[in-house]
Amino acid sequence: MGYYLDRERLTQAMLKHQEGFFSALACADGEYYGRNRPFCLPPECAEENLFAGIRETALRYFADHRIKWHQGSESGIKPNNHLCSSQVCCVNFLLPFADKPEALVALLQPCFPTIQHVLPMEDTGEYVAFEWIGERDYLGEKKGTKERTRGANCTSADAAVFIEHEDGMRQIVLIEWKFTESYGAQSIKVAASGTDRSKTYQPLLDRADCPLDVTRLTSTDDLYYEPFYQLMRQQLLAHEMELAHEKGADTVSVLHISPAANMDLRKVTSRGLRHLGDTCFTVWGALQVHSDRFRSVTTGDLFGVFSAEQFPALKTWHQYVVSRYTSTV
Repeated sequence: MGYYLDRERLTQAMLKHQEGFFSALACADGEYYGRNRPFCLPPECAEENLFAGIRETALRYFADHRIKWHQGSESGIKPNNHLCSSQVCCVNFLLPFADKPEALVALLQPCFPTIQHVLPMEDTGEYVAFEWIGERDYLGEKKGTKERTRGANCTSADAAVFIEHEDGMRQIVLIEWKFTESYGAQSIKVAASGTDRSKTYQPLLDRADCPLDVTRLTSTDDLYYEPFYQLMRQQLLAHEMELAHEKGADTVSVLHISPAANMDLRKVTSRGLRHLGDTCFTVWGALQVHSDRFRSVTTGDLFGVFSAEQFPALKTWHQYVVSRYTSTV
């Protein structure tokens, strides 16, 4: 747990008592891991964690694509009732752009100056996809005969967009979204179940075309610390999607988005990587074979400069996220 999370818990708990965010029923403490907590909603009010303007759309989208809500109510059918949920935060910020291509172009312009258009990411027409796992099991993570599930038990990008540049180059961007996360310095190479995770990913790291410059590592074991383990899987997924030209993409990259105020997240948790930089993001940038395949920006870099005045349909949403997630923008 970190300082930023502690502060945000207090902020979110106080929002319960401000008019316009939640119903009277939702203002009660919510049960989370067996205890009533002021920064959680009652499970029966979990849907209120989502901005009202996208609530029905989000629930229908997750159900239609069989996406799991992380630690969600009713076995993942409903959203997480924790007000600091990163997944809910991501949906609240990005889902309003899923049917507004012009606004999405304006949002992404600071990161991708040559962007000209966005293309549908989902076959159902949405321009923003959530919990994207790739069209195939590129990383060999599937176990048994069960179908892969977006958002559970395999590498999932929190969101994904498909952009076309002025020169016609098409690029899928996998978005890794962070809110209040922070991590300790413990290796997770071996899962609690006893599974050695490296057996799945080492063959990909050993390949000559690996997107990471493993020659800069003392050992690939140094990658099995969060958030590097997540970043490794995202980068490997992006690389395999690019090789497969998924959806006709020429390149696939990873965009990491997190609040500037969350300094806890930036710690270099893996001792063996500390010679590469003083934050986890500079370290990860230093490991890229192709520097343009990874970029880290703050939430404010995008949403803090986005002008809702140009898009009247987004004004109410903009007021909501700026008021609810003040520390991120």
